[in-house]
Amino acid sequence: MRRVARANRLIDVGNTLERKMFWEDSPFTSLTADWKDTVSSGYGDDKTYVVQTQSIVIERCILMTTDPGDLVLDPTCGSGTTAYVAEHWGRRWITIDTSRVALALARARIMGARYPYYLLADSRDGQVKEAEISRKEPSTAPIRGDIRQGFVYERVPHITLKSIANNAEIDVIWEKWQEKLEPIRKQLNESLGKKWEEWEIPRNFSAVIPATAGIQDKMKEVEKLHTQWWQYRIARQKEIDASIAAKAEYEYLYDKPYEDKKKVRVAGPFTVESLLPHRVLGVDENDELIDSTKDPSSAYGTVRDFTQIILENLKVAGVQQAHKEDKITFTTLTPWPGHYICAEGRYLEGEQNKPASPMREGKDAQKNPSPSTGEGKGEGENVLVGTEKRAAIFIGPEFGTVSRPDLVAAAREAGDADFDVLITCAFNYDAHSSEFSKLGRIPVLKARMNADLHMADDLKNTGKGNLFVIFGEPDIDILEAEGGQVQVKIKGVDVFHPSTGEVRSDGAEGIACWFIDTDYNEESFFVRHAYFLGANDPYKALKTTLKAEINQEAWATLNSDISRPFDKPKSNRIAVKVINHLGDEVMKVFRV
Repeated sequence: MRRVARANRLIDVGNTLERKMFWEDSPFTSLTADWKDTVSSGYGDDKTYVVQTQSIVIERCILMTTDPGDLVLDPTCGSGTTAYVAEHWGRRWITIDTSRVALALARARIMGARYPYYLLADSRDGQVKEAEISRKEPSTAPIRGDIRQGFVYERVPHITLKSIANNAEIDVIWEKWQEKLEPIRKQLNESLGKKWEEWEIPRNFSAVIPATAGIQDKMKEVEKLHTQWWQYRIARQKEIDASIAAKAEYEYLYDKPYEDKKKVRVAGPFTVESLLPHRVLGVDENDELIDSTKDPSSAYGTVRDFTQIILENLKVAGVQQAHKEDKITFTTLTPWPGHYICAEGRYLEGEQNKPASPMREGKDAQKNPSPSTGEGKGEGENVLVGTEKRAAIFIGPEFGTVSRPDLVAAAREAGDADFDVLITCAFNYDAHSSEFSKLGRIPVLKARMNADLHMADDLKNTGKGNLFVIFGEPDIDILEAEGGQVQVKIKGVDVFHPSTGEVRSDGAEGIACWFIDTDYNEESFFVRHAYFLGANDPYKALKTTLKAEINQEAWATLNSDISRPFDKPKSNRIAVKVINHLGDEVMKVFRV
């Protein structure tokens, strides 16, 4: 009871003592099932998808049911709200969708967002902040930056009479300030001839004791004592209140972690894994699977000629490489009766689109014949000149991955048929296929097909867009470093030049970013080193995007064509993945 009184938490109501309560003693309310505050309004999220959910709804669900570092699964991705909110609050996430449009929107949303940097409990800054809040010495436990230990959260006290009565620190604070307050109280009583107890000293000195002409100077001195006493009295109360709040039970505000305003966070590394497009099985009115082989006339059993559709688009679109001038444009593309080779494509090797010679004067002037086509061209038009080459076309499966044995078999078949080059077209290649680029004299050009070709039935065949892109192999040097470590220097990407028929190393300027798995396990690529070369001035673009100042020294370690030193891999293999400015990627495995 003495501590409660010293804390100024008693009040008399008639002849009864009551507890003095403040709103700050319990400034929170529990959320109930009534979520009216999550209803869409004019202040909701800007919608980029027709069925986009409000972020506040997903946020509340995630905060109620998960902790930082937990895994959140959203099997219906849509615009990626769940993944975005999970990334914002430090949760791991997996999201799934059947629509490539939804996945593209989600990827752009996650990568383009700026996230707050919350103080980790398992960090030095977090330990200092926790000590400041709880009024304790900072923890000396070793730190690992583990997000699973959570953040440092704001909290509100849940003050009870029990917590005040058991708070021995109140007595210490009281005694400390009494040593300053009691002498001043005694001087006030002696000067004024009063017997004031502490609770009787008036707050407003001039209103209770008006100054008189005879003792005006004396009253000024007394008033200074009175002012000083109340300054100490208020300071004591603030310290006691802070102690009560610090020693009371807490309710953590899990939606209000402390933020480091000096840091800007972007999305952590994530991958887009594709098992798409899958085959959709039709069902009848009884939810039974439709047997398309039993009723071949059924629309569900319609079989489209995937190879023919790809060849039609290939002839119109051609095969794009890193540079526009290196595009392979087919003059003819005809079926080929092979086991792996399905078509023969012809293109010109040499200077292309060269201006034609002027027509001779006169009515009977003949048009200059083209050495390749034999057709005449008028003045100002272009002709195709050069040596005609034969390309074997291999098309990978509609639903599957091309492996190295497939490429070897196709290259052998191309060599037996005396083709000049093998062009393979596939949606995906396995990791080992990247190690294969030539068989004898036959160069193997691996073209990655755009996912739009999965919708080839509905795709307008205009020849525009990069439907088939060849992105060569990384050209690297593995350098020895100090302490038995190694470094990787990226020199560029090997690019096939149809104008000469040579494979040359393109410069590093064609690389947007490159990554290293410093201990490749032959199954999954893990980004252990990441470097961003970019085009023009990526440092300036990064500052503009993040709207923040960036540590230039730290950025210099990422904006580099040579890696930081790393230990030699236990697997004796590293993998290097390169992405160009068109977003195409290629990976190659190297022995170390």
